[in-house]
Amino acid sequence: MKKFIVITAMLMLASVALHAQDATQLKTTFNPLGGEKAGNKDGTIPAWTGGYTKPIPGFKNGGRRGDPFASEKPLFSISAQNMDQYADKLTDGTKAMLKKYPKTYRVDVYKTHRTAAAPQWVYDNTYKNATRAKLVEKGSGPMPEGAYGGIPFPLAKSGAEVMWNHKLRWRGESWYLDVNQYLGTGDGRMVLSTDGQAEQTMPYYYKDVDPSKWNGEYWFIHLVNSGPPIRAGEQVVGRMNVDDNKTQAWVYLTGQRRVRKLPNPCCDTPTPATAGVMSFDELETFDGRMDRFDWKLLGKKEIYIPYNTNRSLTPTKDSALLMKNHLNPDHVRWELHRVWIVEATLKSGRRHQAAKSRYYVDEDSWLAVLGDRWDAKGQLWKSTWSLPYVMPDLPAVADLNFGYYDLTSGAWYSANMYNEKPGHYKITSRWPDKVFTPDAMAAEGVR
Repeated sequence: MKKFIVITAMLMLASVALHAQDATQLKTTFNPLGGEKAGNKDGTIPAWTGGYTKPIPGFKNGGRRGDPFASEKPLFSISAQNMDQYADKLTDGTKAMLKKYPKTYRVDVYKTHRTAAAPQWVYDNTYKNATRAKLVEKGSGPMPEGAYGGIPFPLAKSGAEVMWNHKLRWRGESWYLDVNQYLGTGDGRMVLSTDGQAEQTMPYYYKDVDPSKWNGEYWFIHLVNSGPPIRAGEQVVGRMNVDDNKTQAWVYLTGQRRVRKLPNPCCDTPTPATAGVMSFDELETFDGRMDRFDWKLLGKKEIYIPYNTNRSLTPTKDSALLMKNHLNPDHVRWELHRVWIVEATLKSGRRHQAAKSRYYVDEDSWLAVLGDRWDAKGQLWKSTWSLPYVMPDLPAVADLNFGYYDLTSGAWYSANMYNEKPGHYKITSRWPDKVFTPDAMAAEGVR
């Protein structure tokens, strides 16, 4: 028995030493968040040199965000006519959109800027996570254990690890949103579904908390709808946990003047935050349970993705960004970046509308910028997307606007639009825990 204990201890020490040795790559080959420091061979992707942390001229927290690259012009445009020339660097969803709307949809490609950054304490925690975090199987699927306050798996080696990096990506500690959301119908009409204000916070990134006392809750939201009139007064509260069996959500219904607990706030269940138009796991490209799918890491590849899309915040009318069938290409910036490609295949015996999905995760910010979903018949069904914005005041590259294109019906959805709002993603002090409770909704409830 003593010999067994000694051998076990030696193996554990060897494992810790190996992880520590791997982590040193975050100070040499990789940047502090896990992206490759070097650029590509032909220079179209530059080296990462610290990200973008210079204040945008004229910006004040709580105000409208500017575009640090406003003077730049597209290097070239990809259309239905020339897409074959760039096919190896386009997702299936992007190619499908170019084919479906050949007269209006295009991809304007700009110079690549690697702007992703984070505070030093996030870098420090990411380094620690590389030495201590591991993926464990629980009732709600694979989940991180031993991670806190940084990217959990900066040297990711599996599809599930990459997706957890996306779910636990750095985007600030606490913030406030004032947004509009729209449904685009198959016949080209735009319908306002939500005019809402939201407080959000990430307990996973509370700087002054002892990691050993963290209970696994990583993201809270409290959304209050002020419009359209039929939905005015509705509220949603969500508390996301890395163990999704512990995730909770509630809705306040004005007609009933009651708070109701949502029985299944996950997966392909429609979410009240979008008037039931998007499912829970379509939010921000993907934000669902991990146990529905088998996750396969297909590798890393250079892909054209939306990036540094601050130019989409420039118009002061939502209608300038919303065309009949998609976002206005004039206001969407695309760049060439290296992305991790993760394929999710529905497990045998499990239920979900999407039998297969593929996600494209930026190597620097770990944001899943694009996603493709196939239905049970094997038909490419939806293209999901998030627009990454550079926010040097955090600093971070984080998503604001997100949505999907339904490639079969022609309907689409654009969530979190700020164009007609006075402020864009206001950084706040930490919201009290009581803000994200059903009692808070009941106290604020109006008919």
